[in-house]
Amino acid sequence: MLLNDRLSEAIHLSGRYHRKLAVLFLDLDRFKHINDSLGHIVSDKLLQSVAKRLLTCVRSSDTVGLQGSDEFVLLLWEVRHAEDAAITATKILETLRKPHHINDHELHVTASIGIVTFPDDATDAETLVKNADVAMLHAKKAGRDRYQFFKSEMNAHAIERHALEEDLRYAIERQELVLHYQPKLNLATGNILGAEALIRWRHPLRGLVFPETFIAIAEDCGLIVPIGRWVLREACRQARAWQVAGLASLCISTNVSAVELRAPGFASGVRAILKETGLEPRHLELELTETALIDDSRAVADVLDELKTIGVQLALDDFGTGYSSLTHLKRFPIDALKIDKSFVRDLTTDEDDAGIVTAMIGMGKSLHLRVVAEEVETRKQLEIPRERRCSRGQGAILAGRCWARNSDDCWNAESRTTHSPDELAQE
Repeated sequence: MLLNDRLSEAIHLSGRYHRKLAVLFLDLDRFKHINDSLGHIVSDKLLQSVAKRLLTCVRSSDTVGLQGSDEFVLLLWEVRHAEDAAITATKILETLRKPHHINDHELHVTASIGIVTFPDDATDAETLVKNADVAMLHAKKAGRDRYQFFKSEMNAHAIERHALEEDLRYAIERQELVLHYQPKLNLATGNILGAEALIRWRHPLRGLVFPETFIAIAEDCGLIVPIGRWVLREACRQARAWQVAGLASLCISTNVSAVELRAPGFASGVRAILKETGLEPRHLELELTETALIDDSRAVADVLDELKTIGVQLALDDFGTGYSSLTHLKRFPIDALKIDKSFVRDLTTDEDDAGIVTAMIGMGKSLHLRVVAEEVETRKQLEIPRERRCSRGQGAILAGRCWARNSDDCWNAESRTTHSPDELAQE
């Protein structure tokens, strides 16, 4: 309330005397992970530590207010140029990066900041804060730990995003979500080892929507957990149907986000779905990104240990793109590495990438891990991992091979969606 009063007063005085002011909307990155793993007492003390540091970055005439659970709004009076607000934002980011010592924990947090100025971006308090919030979301989307000035076209993007979110809320109910399957092969024998379930959204107006468009929205608005549960159930049901049809040793893979992994009862939910669909745990592989493992907390380790107790396989997806991959291989019960597509894509043209892939394959073998080359799109990309004794591959060229060898077309990742057991039996 005090912040709103001061912002309204600042707008009135700035308008009368033709002065600028700036509003910064700050959101702590991944604060929820700290709150969930370490509890409210620690997270509240962290917020107090952040607030104290914010006050050191502004003048005594400025105002710092707590807007939400981990959101702050800063009012900067009499800003001569927009660049002055950027200087303050840079100082804030640098200050917050330093470790916070809370109880016995050394916590590292970053922030995403959106910046607006009066009268350039809005002339009333509500719109200024709203536009600063929109700019903050763009900073977060751009990679976090940065600031972003508001641009008028961001509102159009925000409206579009809101529309997608509203439609996504009914996607499961309206049966608009579908799964495509990309096969995994033994590169030496050509035998099918399994497949990865890839989600798509058949929007009634937008057509086929790919996950990079809607998964981040689902994570932000809390829909990723029910969507992930749907994917897991449908993939397990399909895998069991294929096994009944003759592919007895097939293993199905699904992606798991950081939000899902930390959701209460995730492991017990996996166990229930396996029992419901009749799929043996050893035939399910959960693919985790390093984002899901970045908070090296006891809670995450406990979930992974419970999954291993169930008998589920665990794979580290996009291997090579995170800053602590080797740490994760040592601390978590990982069964497989998936070499990121960015390395496989340039195998034929970049000697460094070829060398990195060779090193990854060797390291995986020495650690007794399965190694999978992702996104194998050309014959040359297929040959290089095979020459380096990478036993498994996944990608479009392999999907084409499987399709040619399976007349029922159930492997054609480009055209087919999920199959029910009845449909597969009919085929």
